[in-house]
Amino acid sequence: MIKPPVDVPCEPRVSNALVELIDFPATVEAITGIEPKHDHFGRSLLPLLAGETDEHRDATFCEGGRRHGEEQAKELESGSSPQRLYWPRTHLQQEDAVKHTKAVMCRTQDYKYVMRLYETDELYDLKADPQELDNRIGDPKLSDIKGQLKDRLLTFLLETADVVPRDADRRK
Repeated sequence: MIKPPVDVPCEPRVSNALVELIDFPATVEAITGIEPKHDHFGRSLLPLLAGETDEHRDATFCEGGRRHGEEQAKELESGSSPQRLYWPRTHLQQEDAVKHTKAVMCRTQDYKYVMRLYETDELYDLKADPQELDNRIGDPKLSDIKGQLKDRLLTFLLETADVVPRDADRRK
């Protein structure tokens, strides 16, 4: 949900547009006139909010998790117990070192592909299986889709990794 300032054109509605969290700061920058001094990959949501379009991105990407041995990346709760909010996730990280490890994801309106570093990759047909219950990663009927999404994912990683700062660090 987004409630922009009163002077920002807004067409109230529910939208199925694909957006990423990085689009929020880009939207704030557009509203406030802030010119970022760094490269980022967010896109302003203003045209979507104004009702000028129902499409924002044709795919979204996500990356997260941790490598084996990255103890500092575990989500630890002091005094973890089943009554704690994040217990379902945090206790799995303690119980099984494989849980919550590195993964990257590409999602379109129709499909979702998750590449996992240690576990089995995932591929979902979101039209036929919106709850993502049937992992079709090995389905030969979707091999072309899998290849296309894998290529999109590789392109995303190449475009967004290792961005060089615009200005040199002048600290001594």
